[in-house]
Amino acid sequence: MTVHALEAARRLAPRFAARAAEHDRDGSFPVEDFRDLREAGLFGLMVPRALGGLGASFAEYAAVATELARGNGATALVFNMHASVTGALGAVTEELAEALGVPDEALAARDRLLTAAAHGSWYAVAMSERGAGARLSQLSTVYEPTDEGWHLKGSKTFCSGAGHADGYLVAARSSADQSVVSQFLVPSGPDGLTVEPTWDALGMRATSSHDLHLDVTVPADRLLGGVEGLALVVAQLMPHWLVASYAAVYVGVARAAIDAAAEHLNARNLAGLPAVRARLGRADAATAAAQLVVAEAARRVDETPGDAETNRWVWRAKLLAGTTAAEVAASMLEAAGTSATRRGHPLERLYRDARCGSLHPATSDVCADWLGIAALGGDPDRDGSAPRW
Repeated sequence: MTVHALEAARRLAPRFAARAAEHDRDGSFPVEDFRDLREAGLFGLMVPRALGGLGASFAEYAAVATELARGNGATALVFNMHASVTGALGAVTEELAEALGVPDEALAARDRLLTAAAHGSWYAVAMSERGAGARLSQLSTVYEPTDEGWHLKGSKTFCSGAGHADGYLVAARSSADQSVVSQFLVPSGPDGLTVEPTWDALGMRATSSHDLHLDVTVPADRLLGGVEGLALVVAQLMPHWLVASYAAVYVGVARAAIDAAAEHLNARNLAGLPAVRARLGRADAATAAAQLVVAEAARRVDETPGDAETNRWVWRAKLLAGTTAAEVAASMLEAAGTSATRRGHPLERLYRDARCGSLHPATSDVCADWLGIAALGGDPDRDGSAPRW
């Protein structure tokens, strides 16, 4: 890649921005944005070149996500879910597959899913549940084997892109052994898959993060990896997709807030106020710092995935991106003044969108606790008061 992908993201961002207010106001899904993403070939961003994709690295994904989020953070957030699925699947090397015991037929099924993505299919993530959040070990959705494959039953919440995706990555626990957590790619078509429109939130209103109810049977090859119980293992091996892939999105939201504030202030001849300029200066520096941390985490993910120090950078990136976006957007709104708080003003929307960054798993409090335990010499995945996954 992927100069092409980055250029495409920069080209698409203004289109997304032009549509963002309407979708935010109505809580409607940005169908046109996803048509643009498909036509630009970006659903194949994380798909290996051998399967027809762009073969992007995690760092390249982060750069693309930041640019998309400067257009519409909601669109970039849903795109992040698709990238998480395809990125994790594409990162399973032959060596890792052998170590995990992934059978050849599961690898062939994986390749079919990735090839479909390269040709325009896109996937959502159905992991979180009411009362459990994104903690895989606490899920109530269960599965069991059948003659046709696997039967899944349960309910998911915060499923971004619900009702629009071509498939859903569903995490569920074995009905026979509750300690076994597996993941399935459930196609959007079958009976027993129901979307309940529940998403009417403060920010990221255009993500269609509705509830998803499942009482569905899928073919045997829809068990990702072909081996039960891999979900928790993959979460440990690839925490960047579960923890920090959001980070680049919120760097883009912060940068969009600065852009919107500058446009507002210049249009109203307020740029001559030193206090206003100082706010923009501090926001620019804070956003640049967060972006550097995200880039460093991404670089380490590409070079030494799963390494202890890499994982510390992953958690740092998520913490800093979430808190920085919220602080920057709040400061830009204050710099612009009361007129920017009106519904429909870009800064009003960006303020609400930015506030969501600290709330995505892992939340800022969980990230800070994880990093604090690590700084004290403990094992953050073992010594926390609540299970990370």
